[in-house]
Amino acid sequence: YSLITRAAERPEFSVHRLVQAVTRHELQGDGVPERLVEALRWITMAFMGDPADVRNWPVLDPLASHAHTVARFADEAEIAEPTTILLSRLGVLLHAKAAYSASEPLLRRALAIDENSHDPNHPIIAIHVNNLAQLLKATNHLAEAELLMHRALKIDEANYSANHSRIADDLNNLALLLKETNRLAEAEPMLRRGLAIYEATLGPDDPRVATSLNNLAQALHVMSRFDEAEPLMSRALAIAETHSGLKHPMVAIQLNNLAMLLEATSRHAEAEPLLRRALAINETSYGSEHPSLSIVLNNLAQVLRVTNRSAEAEPLMLRALKIDMQSYGAKHPDVAICLNNLATLFHSTNRTIKAEPLLRRARSIFIQSLGPEHPYSQSASTNYLAVLQSLGKSPTEIQALMASPDL
Repeated sequence: YSLITRAAERPEFSVHRLVQAVTRHELQGDGVPERLVEALRWITMAFMGDPADVRNWPVLDPLASHAHTVARFADEAEIAEPTTILLSRLGVLLHAKAAYSASEPLLRRALAIDENSHDPNHPIIAIHVNNLAQLLKATNHLAEAELLMHRALKIDEANYSANHSRIADDLNNLALLLKETNRLAEAEPMLRRGLAIYEATLGPDDPRVATSLNNLAQALHVMSRFDEAEPLMSRALAIAETHSGLKHPMVAIQLNNLAMLLEATSRHAEAEPLLRRALAINETSYGSEHPSLSIVLNNLAQVLRVTNRSAEAEPLMLRALKIDMQSYGAKHPDVAICLNNLATLFHSTNRTIKAEPLLRRARSIFIQSLGPEHPYSQSASTNYLAVLQSLGKSPTEIQALMASPDL
């Protein structure tokens, strides 16, 4: 009688809201509704696979709204398990889709529930802590993220042997944060130890080995140790292509990073096709507005700019800036990277007046979020000084402007 309608082309159906209301009313009563327990079990069993892997999204996406609703009702009914599993998986899925504000409360709630249910050193606590730390790192809450990463490592060290892959996970996560905060001397030995653990426990061709190789290579790249970094990147790319296929976002990450090393060593013609391939993979996998696209767009634009194609580079930079503003807000370091790159292009194409406010803003974001000694802050300061000098500012004006990091 049209109270339940089956979708024409999709394996879905909709239930009239009156049927929903009557059903919910009948389920109300003392204790935990049996039907809620059943629904929670069904959804949790169906919501399987790594939520961060795009290959699982066709299955998980249609279930996401159901998972969120069931988990909310189960939490209200004080059902701890498997509610936390569902909340955690849903939070990781939303993180992977760059829905950061929606992901964070789910990850925090999963952690809070299990902290009340388990010993503080239980391995499940480390998983929740790591998931939340990765989200906080992405949204530039680095101090809180670092504390959580140390906590996860301490928990896993209490539960596993020193050569367990979970320890390697923790070491890699912490080392990446140390790299981003310019503590490369601390990061490198952690990355090498993590890689050694993965190779010993998982074998030389596991995808986590590829990720670890890439992380170490990135640190070496930042330290200008290009000859050491390049073979690691090439090996990581080969593993990712073999394990994940040629069109997986993991391959795009490796392509992008190898291209940046080629660009840094003035091999622009080799870098460009890798970046275009990475961009195509990310657009197919994530759509047109995911921050993963912004990284590649910015890097491709840089290659175009240094090869005298500024007119092609500019729209890519503007698109990257728009994506990062929507994803992270106005004060994230990735936004500052976009601003700095765009300002550099303006300066090099005789639009220095337009470059000045962008560089002032980029420099402020870097200094406030990463500190004045971070290489990004130093680079932005150098660029800003050059722009001020080009504008004919007096030494007194330059000194005043350089002394103020405020937006």
